[in-house]
Amino acid sequence: MSDNKKIIIATGGTGGHIFPAVSLASYLNKNSFNSILTTDERGLKFINIQFIKNTKIIDSSSLNKKRKFFSIFKILIAFFKSIFFLIKTKPKFIFGMGGYASFPVCFAGIVLRIPLIIYENNLMIGKSNRYLAPFSKKILVSYKDIEGINSKYKKKIVIIGNILRESIFNNSKINKKETENELKILVLGGSQAAKIFAEILPDIFVNCKKNGMKFKVFQQCLEGQKLELQKKYNNSKINFELFSFTFDILKYYNLSNLVITRAGSSALAELLNCEIPIISIPLASSAENHQLKNAKYFDDKGFGIMVEEKDLKNKLFNLLQSIHKDKSMLNLIKKNQKKHSDKNVFMNIKEEIAKLFYEN
Repeated sequence: MSDNKKIIIATGGTGGHIFPAVSLASYLNKNSFNSILTTDERGLKFINIQFIKNTKIIDSSSLNKKRKFFSIFKILIAFFKSIFFLIKTKPKFIFGMGGYASFPVCFAGIVLRIPLIIYENNLMIGKSNRYLAPFSKKILVSYKDIEGINSKYKKKIVIIGNILRESIFNNSKINKKETENELKILVLGGSQAAKIFAEILPDIFVNCKKNGMKFKVFQQCLEGQKLELQKKYNNSKINFELFSFTFDILKYYNLSNLVITRAGSSALAELLNCEIPIISIPLASSAENHQLKNAKYFDDKGFGIMVEEKDLKNKLFNLLQSIHKDKSMLNLIKKNQKKHSDKNVFMNIKEEIAKLFYEN
């Protein structure tokens, strides 16, 4: 077994990619490994200050058809930066977390013959991971039902579960009364979802209030939307709390008994492990419609309820009204969620990495 225990974790982009990467880095560092994160500028805001010193910024780009030559140029620059960075750091392995921001680092590692492990937490493998799959040593996945991986790479697939923040696994779940009358609705979303939800959901909540429903809203929104939302909710005498990005999302998880969210894989997995009923609204423009696949899987498993964005105005009010009158739907979802746990994910990863260390 080699003495080199340095691992590059290639990530970037949204919190859905960054949070699992930071969590993985934290775990590995506690277990005698030396992990370094790579991210783009977008992802930097999701990284705790304690990891900044072990983070390298390598900006890349998706392959934008409208700005194809600029995109290719930016990807090439990121690739060459990655080459120099990897030559300097000499890692034993690269751990790719998916997304276009991770691609140049992973591809540079392939060129330099550094062993690659990729991780996919969606139900449809992402484009970057699909390109990298032929060259990877292992393809670690969250669910056995994943689609889009060529059958010839079946032997590389290892089901490990969802990589989540350790605080999620350590969180003591609050047992809310099954007969609790008031809904505590948490509205979650990144910048794009927060904007759209703040434009559509308030009118639905106002209608709920007019029809005698008892509820409180905890809503994530953009800073520029707060004043308008405050005015609307105050005028309708809706009990609410607004917030923007927070590292302490567990505070809101533990205050809520229903969540309205997009269908990003990390967000859904966190809510599943915290046993909070979910109404998922997949982003219709998500790459290869992967959020729809995520949301449908959770709906089919009874972990939540899917409402497509095109049906939001017509269906969400009726759904909330039904849930308010009869909590059995929420109780059934929680019962199904209790059957699932990802708490062994880090041990599973440690075992797979250990195997590769001995092989290399």
